[in-house]
Amino acid sequence: MNSANPLHGDLAQLHALLDSWAQGFQAKDVDQVMSTYSEDIVAFDAIQQLQFKGRDAYRAHWQACMAMCPGLPTYAVSEQNISISGELAIAHYLGHCGGTDAEGNCQGGWSRVTQGFRKLNDRWLIFHEHFSFPVDIESGKALFDATP
Repeated sequence: MNSANPLHGDLAQLHALLDSWAQGFQAKDVDQVMSTYSEDIVAFDAIQQLQFKGRDAYRAHWQACMAMCPGLPTYAVSEQNISISGELAIAHYLGHCGGTDAEGNCQGGWSRVTQGFRKLNDRWLIFHEHFSFPVDIESGKALFDATP
């Protein structure tokens, strides 16, 4: 009798997917980052436009983001939580995106991240992604220095 919990396998696959995303991000490998998304991805990124619909639109955004960073970016995760229900899963966590600017100074900040996953043909893919920063309502400025 096999007493293995299928959710453990799904959880391991989701962690591997998120690790692949982070590795692609840190290597500025847009193809690897894009391999984690479904064709119908809808993303609410923290910068540029209000939303991105579809892999082509999101790929163009990622290419522009990678071009903005002169050095290799860094990425760290805090307080990650992943919930799975059947063919859907959701992750939420705090993500620290950083890197060095053209003068070699370290820059970066913590954002809030939510990702929705759908299992298609036994493979998990991100179909919704949301990055955001807290905002000071009075000044209208993002709080890039917020910490967990």
